[in-house]
Amino acid sequence: MRARLDLRGDELRALHVARRAWDARKRSDIFLVYSVDIEVADEAALLRRAARDKVLARTLAPTPDTRYRQAAHAPGAGWKRPVVIGTGPCGIFAALILAEMGYRPIILDRGTVVRQRTKDTWGLWRRRVLIPESNVQFGEGGAGTFSDGKLYSGIKAPEAVSRKVLTEFVAAGAPEEILFVAKPHIGTFRLVTMVESLRAKIEALGGEYRFGTKVADILVETGRDGSRRMRGVVTEAGEAIETDHVVLAIGHSARDTFQMLFDRGVHIEAKPFSIGVRIEHPQSIIDRARFGDFAGNKILGAADYKLVHHAANGRSVYSFCMCPGGTVVAATSEAGRVVTNGMSQYSRAERNANAGIVVGITPEQDYPGHPLAGVALQRHWEEQAFIAGGGDYNAPAQRLGDFLADRPSTELGTVVPSYKPGVTPTDLARCLPDFAVAAMREALPAFGRQIRGFDMEDALMTGVETRTSSPVRIRRDAAFRSVNTIGLYPAGEGAGYAGGIFSAGVDGIRVAEAVGRDMAGISAAAA
Repeated sequence: MRARLDLRGDELRALHVARRAWDARKRSDIFLVYSVDIEVADEAALLRRAARDKVLARTLAPTPDTRYRQAAHAPGAGWKRPVVIGTGPCGIFAALILAEMGYRPIILDRGTVVRQRTKDTWGLWRRRVLIPESNVQFGEGGAGTFSDGKLYSGIKAPEAVSRKVLTEFVAAGAPEEILFVAKPHIGTFRLVTMVESLRAKIEALGGEYRFGTKVADILVETGRDGSRRMRGVVTEAGEAIETDHVVLAIGHSARDTFQMLFDRGVHIEAKPFSIGVRIEHPQSIIDRARFGDFAGNKILGAADYKLVHHAANGRSVYSFCMCPGGTVVAATSEAGRVVTNGMSQYSRAERNANAGIVVGITPEQDYPGHPLAGVALQRHWEEQAFIAGGGDYNAPAQRLGDFLADRPSTELGTVVPSYKPGVTPTDLARCLPDFAVAAMREALPAFGRQIRGFDMEDALMTGVETRTSSPVRIRRDAAFRSVNTIGLYPAGEGAGYAGGIFSAGVDGIRVAEAVGRDMAGISAAAA
C-alpha cells in the first residue's frame, strides 16, 4: 500500500489501526478487514495523487476530527446544581459531562455502590435472597454492568460524541482495543472497576453521589399559561432537593418511578418491546457453525450470531443480546417474579453461548389503553415464570426438542444450564403468550438452517426474557426536554431513547450538552 500511495522518504509520519473487523461470510475464506489512519507530511498532495487512482479514490479520505469539545461552561452564578437520577451508563456520562462543564451535578441512585451491589446480586444467585433496591437492575453501573459489556450499536451520533464514550472507558480501565475493533466488549468484571474509576473522576470534578437515595416525587410548578417547570425532587427519606434541571436516567426497570411520573402528569406513552426466553448451546457448536475450520482462532474469539425470522402469524422473532461464552443470569428486581438476562466476562471463556430469542410486541396489538399497560404485561409473565420455576427463584427451563414437540421437559439433556440459583424442567408455553410460542416454534428450525446445530434437541431454553427494552417512552422534544415539563430531561434506555451501554452513554452526553447549553443561556441554534 505504501508503494501505491507513492510515499517517499519521510513523508509517512505515523500509522495506526483505526478499525479491525473480520468477514466470515465464507467459512472457508475468513479474512480480516483493516482501516488505517496515517499521518503524512503533505496531506493535500497525497489526496491529489490518490484522486488519479480509482482504488485509492474510493478508499482514501481525510481522517474525521473526533476531538470532543464541551458544549458550554458553567456561568459564575445564578444557577442551581442539576440533578442526575440513575448511575447506569447514561447517568454516568450525563454526570461526567455536566461535571466537566463545571456544573457540579448531584447524582442520585436508589441502589448501592457497585461492589456492594455485586455482593447483593450474588446473594440472589447463590442464596435466593433478593434485595429489591440492589440487584442486576438497580445500583451503580445499571443493568449493563451484568452483561457482555458490548460497546457497539447501530445508532447515528456525532463521531466526537461516540469517541468520547470509548476514550473515557479506556481511561477508566477498558482495553485499548475497544477503540478500533468492530465489535468491542468489556465484560462484567472489568466494568465494575471502570464504574468506580468514572465515579472518582466525577467526584474530583465536583459531582456529588448519593446512593441509597430513591426519588419518590418531583416538584413541578405550573404557570398561569399552563406551562410546567421542574423545581426539584423529593427523596423517599423526605428530603427536597431544589433544582431547575433533572436528567432522568432511571433505566428500563424503574416501574414505580414510571408510575410516579405518570401520576404527576409527565407525558408517558407505551412503546413496543419484546418477550421470550434465553437459549443456550455449547459455544463450540456456534464456533464451528460460524467459523468452520477456523473455530478456536484467537483473533476471531468466541463466535456470535444475529438471527431474525418473520413468522406466519405476523410476529418477528429475533436473537437479542447474544453473549458468547457467557452465562444466563437471574435479573429480577421484584419479589415473586423471575426474569432472565445474559452476561459474559471479557474472556468469553465459559462453556455455553446464550442469547435471548424474543418476539416483538406492540401497544396497539398486545397492551392497548393505559400507558403503563406494558409494565403490567411484563409482571404477569414474570409471575408465571416464578410459579413454573417452583416459587423459589428457580427459572423454568425446557429442552428445545420438547418445546418444538409441545411436551413438558422432565429432565435436561447434554447442555448444562448456567442460570443460578437453578432451573426447573417444565413447559415454557405456560410462561409466554400463545402467539409468541407459535412464532418461536416456527422460527427455531429456520434458525437451525442458518446455523447448523442451533435447533439441536438438547439446546436449553430458560424463561422468561421480558426486559429487552423499556415498555414506555417518556417523550421529549428537539431540545431533549420532556414535551410537557420544562427542565425534565428524559434520557437513556428507561426513557425509550437507547438500547445498550454504548447508545445509553451517547444519549447521556447529548442530554447533558442540552442541559449545559440551557443553563448557560446558549440557544440550540447558536450551538
